[in-house]
Amino acid sequence: MDPGDIQVKVINKRASGQAFEVILSPTSPDVKDFPMSPLRKKETSLDEIQKKLEAAEERRKSQQAEVLKNLAEKREHEKEVIQKAIEESCNFSKMAQEKLNQKMEANKENRSAKMAALNEKFKEKDKKLEEVRKNKESNMERDI
Repeated sequence: MDPGDIQVKVINKRASGQAFEVILSPTSPDVKDFPMSPLRKKETSLDEIQKKLEAAEERRKSQQAEVLKNLAEKREHEKEVIQKAIEESCNFSKMAQEKLNQKMEANKENRSAKMAALNEKFKEKDKKLEEVRKNKESNMERDI
């Protein structure tokens, strides 16, 4: 194609840009146009139709099998996630129970230690009271 065969005509300018119209001149007489030959419709036989139907059925079955496979994989993944969540929940519960038991044991030991300290303190007070009583009695006996 010769550059002289093309005409470019500017259409009105726009805010978004410019628009052009490209005009191609008709072909020269020395160029022969070959009309496109019409496509001949090929006669399809019953066997070919049957083969095409079987191929389509195979594609459909393959696609269906792929979808089922993907669904099975998703379900398996969901089961794994649920199982993991259950295990983590159980582990959390066990850890919480162990911590609670440890705190309760520590509280029990602290309480026992405090009670033992109070008992010891009361025993010492009782000893002092007994001593004071004996001293008072001995002083009273002396005075008599």
